[in-house]
Parts: sequence; C-alpha cells; structure tokens
Amino acid sequence: MKLSQDFLDELNDNTLYNSIGIQIELAENGTAKSRLQPRPEMCWPTPGQPHGGIIFTFMDTTMAWAGLSLVHPGNHCATINLDIQFTRPARGKLFKCAAFTTMKKGRTIFMRAEIRNTEDEILALGQGTFREVKMDVNHQSS
Repeated sequence: MKLSQDFLDELNDNTLYNSIGIQIELAENGTAKSRLQPRPEMCWPTPGQPHGGIIFTFMDTTMAWAGLSLVHPGNHCATINLDIQFTRPARGKLFKCAAFTTMKKGRTIFMRAEIRNTEDEILALGQGTFREVKMDVNHQSS
C-alpha cells in the first residue's frame, strides 16, 4: 500500500517531527524514505552534528513508516527491537534515510535501514523488528 501525499503532509505536520527536523517523503510497499534537517538545538554537544539519539529516532521513525505501509488499515506499527551501527560522525545540514522490509511474517516485520549524508556516505546502518498492533481508539492520553 502506498501512503498518499496528503496523508504524508498531514503526518509530517506534528510537534515531534517539526522540533527535530524529520520529514517522511515516501512510504509504500514496505519501504520508506525520509530526510532530516536537524535544528541547531538538536546538534549537541557538537554544533553541526546531531546527537546520536536524534539519528536513532530518525532511523526508527523511517522504519516504522515502512512497516506502516504494510499493516491493515487502522493498525499501527511498534518497534520491538532496533540495532544501529554508527559508521561515521553525522556532520552536515541534511541527511537521508532509506528503510526496507526484509520479511513480514504474521504481524512481525523485519527491516533494514541506512542513513547517508549529502556526499552519499553511509553514516548509520540498522536492522529492526517491528510489530503490527491494533489501535486502541478508547485510549486517551492525558
């Protein structure tokens, strides 16, 4: 299933993505692509280099949307496990993440992802396990 551009536009307009600088560009058939333009306050303790936790969140978010493109309408995708290897410092103002599904068995989705800089150098590699979960419409956050 391909997530529509209108849906992606709506999804990208949220506090978390806006505060970090994440934008989902594509999510379809078990793949997703996104970009990160980190805000200066996300680059701590080294100016111009986003914190590793921001890079981790960027990858996790992209992989989750790859998974969401495979789940039943109305369901969500939750991270069970994510291993990430940082191959070089993430320096710069723009980063790209590509995630793809390697296998889906029942409600369990296995994925891989990579983050690259504008010079197309790999900055991080990851593999994760995600789970399709039913949305609890009665759950309200307070």
